[in-house]
Amino acid sequence: MNPGTEIRLNRLFGRDGKSVVVAMDHGLAGMFPLGHLAHPASLLAAIAEGGADAILTTPGLARRFAPHIGGLGLIVRLDGGATPIGNVPRASSLIATPEDALRLGADAVAVMGFCGTEDEARSLATLGKVATECRALGLALMAEMLPLGFGGEPTGEEVAMAARIGAEMGADIVKTKYVGPQAAYRQVTEACFAPVLVLGGSERELGELTGTIDEALGAGAAGVAYGRSVWRAADARGVVGAIVGAVHGPAGRRPGAAGVTPA
Repeated sequence: MNPGTEIRLNRLFGRDGKSVVVAMDHGLAGMFPLGHLAHPASLLAAIAEGGADAILTTPGLARRFAPHIGGLGLIVRLDGGATPIGNVPRASSLIATPEDALRLGADAVAVMGFCGTEDEARSLATLGKVATECRALGLALMAEMLPLGFGGEPTGEEVAMAARIGAEMGADIVKTKYVGPQAAYRQVTEACFAPVLVLGGSERELGELTGTIDEALGAGAAGVAYGRSVWRAADARGVVGAIVGAVHGPAGRRPGAAGVTPA
């Protein structure tokens, strides 16, 4: 592994090899109501105080609110698609490059990978191209693998297939859905030789969130990447703290040591 990639991954994962990422890239998709996301500076403070490892956000937000990111790991979204304003298919195109993200101070970039959709071939070709560029730069890559696309209801086998494809394309981290039961989800983590982070999807109650975390980690997941359940919550800091406790244990994150070294 490129030593730069390894160093950047260690900023995203705790000593226990786990990570809590808060996704705040939803403004790019035109997702309203915005909740705390309407005020990025105070939301970033709440995320940091709650003990999260990293944020996933957009080039514009990373540039404008750089002073507020502080010690949080930074994952920059490189792709964007259609908004809810028009009646057009939900596709995804590159809006920035790995070099752009590196200039913003990113530790990693995120790109969608669609499987089982009309956009599959173009999406996976883009993912592979970005993976090649990231390797040359020592930048980590998160592949957000979405079997059946946005809103799809894939089987565990389809999630496992998509996660493995993401790793095969060169991703250092795979973000994908959790599909229970726990024993069945183990096929996803065992098939994927990159760390798997569970995406959050629509906002849910805290008890449901932590229950999913317990199940997913028990099946071998390396953490979570939750968004709406954080920034639409009344107490964003409290929700982040509860998620951090569920992922890292009562002591929370213990920074300063090697986090993850994918095979």
